Amino acid sequence: MARIISELSEFSFFAKSFISQAYDVLARHRIESGLRHPPSPQKRNRQFHHIVQMRKSFQDAGHPVISIDTKKKELIGNFRNAGRSWQKQPIAVLDHDFRSDASAIAVPYGIYDCQNNRGLVCVGTAAETPALAVDAIAYWWCHERPLYFPRATELLILADCGGANSARARVFKWRLHHQLCQPHQVTVTLCHYPPGASKWNPIEHRLFSEISKNWQGKPLLTLRTMLNYIRTTTTQSGLEVNAHLLRRKYQRGERVADKHFRELPLSRDSASPDWNYTLPPTNGESIFP
Repeated sequence: MARIISELSEFSFFAKSFISQAYDVLARHRIESGLRHPPSPQKRNRQFHHIVQMRKSFQDAGHPVISIDTKKKELIGNFRNAGRSWQKQPIAVLDHDFRSDASAIAVPYGIYDCQNNRGLVCVGTAAETPALAVDAIAYWWCHERPLYFPRATELLILADCGGANSARARVFKWRLHHQLCQPHQVTVTLCHYPPGASKWNPIEHRLFSEISKNWQGKPLLTLRTMLNYIRTTTTQSGLEVNAHLLRRKYQRGERVADKHFRELPLSRDSASPDWNYTLPPTNGESIFP
């Protein structure tokens, strides 16, 4: 007991010393970017202004503008889902989230139509790859785009700088040209948000956040359950969402040979060429390497 009293006295002494020197009990404050070589604030600001100008230009011309990204992977099964929901009794779920207990690992790839407040989520069950991303975009072009842009010949895509649709992903550019530009004779322009700025991508707060609210506190027991939650996501502003299951087994490690990549008619913008570029169609055939 004497030792405990002594330790409490020492703690009280140190606490008073810290308080007297303006110390306080504080949580972490996320202000560091965490990037090894972050872009300058001026370059980031220029890119945001460029994206605003490109969106206005495409919308005024009647061309579609879409925002793309991959949502967090989800374990399919009786697993805990963050949040709370109205229930008469608490839902009993597994006490641990082991991947080995999952019937599938869902990879939701989203596409958000910025003009019509309409979303599409293509759910894959394999790896997150550029092939999955391009398959989802091509599906949107064939099944969702004709509803609002039946005569579109140009497309603006807003994307993050990383992930399956990374600004540096050669496979993504190559597949986009050979699966979308060539077969459908469409000119695709891409604008990437700067590194660390993904939260400004419209799909994050217009689509993904609403889907998470719709299934919060409810386990995603099956892929059909997940697709139903996505399709029933709505907002007071009139958001509509469709969902599609991609059954293809995507494999990591795909490469594009230098020869094939150099043949792409890639036109980079003078404003931040690494983040802004255009892929027009050509008269050549679309042959995969």
